[in-house]
Amino acid sequence: MLTSGEFSRRARLSPKALRLYDQQGLLVPDEVDAVSRYRRYRVGRLADARLIVWLRRLDMPLADVARVLAAPAAEREALVAAYWEAAEAKFAAQRWLAARVREEVSGHEGAHRMTQEILTRDVPAQLVLTEQRHVTPEELPGWIGQAMMRLLAAADPVGGPAADPFVVYHGEINHDSDGPAEVCVPVDPARAAALTAPTREEPAHREAYLRITKAQVEFPQILSAYDAVSRWLTAAGHTAALPPREVYFTDWDAAGPDDDVCDIAFPI
Repeated sequence: MLTSGEFSRRARLSPKALRLYDQQGLLVPDEVDAVSRYRRYRVGRLADARLIVWLRRLDMPLADVARVLAAPAAEREALVAAYWEAAEAKFAAQRWLAARVREEVSGHEGAHRMTQEILTRDVPAQLVLTEQRHVTPEELPGWIGQAMMRLLAAADPVGGPAADPFVVYHGEINHDSDGPAEVCVPVDPARAAALTAPTREEPAHREAYLRITKAQVEFPQILSAYDAVSRWLTAAGHTAALPPREVYFTDWDAAGPDDDVCDIAFPI
């Protein structure tokens, strides 16, 4: 057994941090003297103490640290990997956004402008299964996936989707606005009587669109694609006839970061 002072020194944890982790239930003493209240720790606890130090140096929140410590040893590596993957994605998005902000304040056009060709196509009228929600940027990817799964399941009794699913943005979704967004799955109108989920008619239209990769779908990178199509509309003298949308035309889970997965489309 080690005194709290010796344990603190050997674990490279300050006494203050040791008390905090005790209060949080992360590193509870193995023995507390009933009279003096001195705390003692088994030598074997040093491994967990040092793990806490390393995880905190990665800026891992205490709640996530607790999950790592509570997990079986065989599962800890996957938890740390998942945390770091999310942290790197967040940092990459912030790096991209910082570059965009620098471009804006400097007045210079930078390398983050989309350079792909804007195309146009005609889209026929469609009957779509629909689910709509006000949502934050952080909630949006998860909600789109869940709503898409629900609507695809609802489309199964009528032969599945009749065309590519899409997401309509009836309002901007950013840190100041929550949409709403609407997930739509086209279905065969001839079999509408068998449907139980809500539906609506999507009118026929012509649309301008830009194809982007899975990596470019990440917020806020995707805003560049919207900006590119919007600039094209202005230069060509067009106005948007319907809200913008994202058309997903391939298996998202099977796609790699550089694979095309989505069209950013503006009806004109």
